[in-house]
Amino acid sequence: MGASLPVLEERGLSHNMMNNQPPLVGVVMGSQSDWPVMQHAVAQLQAFAIPHEARVVSAHRTPDLLFEYAEQASERGLRCIIAGAGGAAHLPGMVAAKTPVPVLGVPVPSRHLQGQDSLLSIVQMPKGIPVATFAIGEAGAANAGLFAVALLAGTDPALAERLQQFRHHQRDTVLAMTLPETP
Repeated sequence: MGASLPVLEERGLSHNMMNNQPPLVGVVMGSQSDWPVMQHAVAQLQAFAIPHEARVVSAHRTPDLLFEYAEQASERGLRCIIAGAGGAAHLPGMVAAKTPVPVLGVPVPSRHLQGQDSLLSIVQMPKGIPVATFAIGEAGAANAGLFAVALLAGTDPALAERLQQFRHHQRDTVLAMTLPETP
């Protein structure tokens, strides 16, 4: 069997992002190279003070670890998992196959097909194994983070209020925009 969850933490490939609080959201990616995209999901979780963890779990290179992570997600208290992957992008679907916890898939742009291959891989799941699929890249990762916040806000009135304030701030920012006068 591959590296266990504690071994990942020792190697610096796993981080509990809100110390002393059990994570509610897991953020997983197939490689450290996915972090520049997936950090945008984490940034949204941090902005709303959502306890979360981020770790590298490869569908192809550490399949036993992937199964362990997904199978333990519910009992560990995770309410959803944001899974980012590029290329063949099997990580979100494999996580979804092994856990009842909702999985939010983020296609990470690839070198050759700019993430279109990842998007199609994640969105085309067989009936019965759903993965909520987001846009390719940074916007998709940020929206997956916000979607996780919205999921949690359904049972947390204080979080729902903070989410509403965030949306009002977005609205107010747009309404305050002006265009330069035409010369």
